[in-house]
Amino acid sequence: MTAPSLILLGHGSHDPKVPQVSHQIREGLLAIRPELDIHVAFLDHCAPNGLQVVKKLVSQGVAEVVFVPLLLSEAFNVQAEVPALLNQVHASLPQLRVIASRPIGPEAQLLSIIDRRLRDALRARRVSELDGLVFAAAGSSDIRSNALVARRARQWATHHRLPCVTAFASGSGPSSAEAIRSLRGQGRRHIAVGSWFLAPGLQYTRQAELALDAGAVAVSAPMGGEPEIAEVALIRYVIAAMDLVDLHEAGDAEHEPTPARHLSVVSA
Repeated sequence: MTAPSLILLGHGSHDPKVPQVSHQIREGLLAIRPELDIHVAFLDHCAPNGLQVVKKLVSQGVAEVVFVPLLLSEAFNVQAEVPALLNQVHASLPQLRVIASRPIGPEAQLLSIIDRRLRDALRARRVSELDGLVFAAAGSSDIRSNALVARRARQWATHHRLPCVTAFASGSGPSSAEAIRSLRGQGRRHIAVGSWFLAPGLQYTRQAELALDAGAVAVSAPMGGEPEIAEVALIRYVIAAMDLVDLHEAGDAEHEPTPARHLSVVSA
């Protein structure tokens, strides 16, 4: 049986460096599983969107599709665009079996990317001493997702044995500048920022600027298309594809069409 097509669903931007990261992740996936049919679509700002990609695949005979959202801070309730896209696809192409996996984050194994990026930033700025950390993320409207991101920050801080404050760009918590001021109030002076962002979009750029203006000694670059991202995306795809098979069999048994599925809940 042919494996379902995989569509990486990322944020778009008018800045070409942002969608480029999604394409880098696709290349990383193909390096691991060259036999898979892998495509890229975007939720906003640039083409192609998810429905456009799906329609093209269906015209080529594809019968099953798995979307993998390239989101780092949404663990429980993804942005409304993803379930809306699933409903749109199901309404336009009822013959297609389609599902969305859990987002790629917040996954603990991605912390290793932040470590590499931050070491590079510290080396570039010739910083050899740290006494505080800020874990900067986009944040979510869902408090459980933010709590899980904060848990990742605690894991990161424990590993480095340094105090750490979590900052959110979404307004659901302190900004990176406020986090730095909090640490300075504790007597910390050499504070670096680890960036829980995938690409250099507006949120990342703004938080990095605020952090440097507030006195951060270094800010790590976004994660980009690192191998760990592709590995997590592949795991999400495989699990969702298994659910797709189960749903298809259940639908056949009941002589009813298989419903479009939304994202599963991830445990903390």
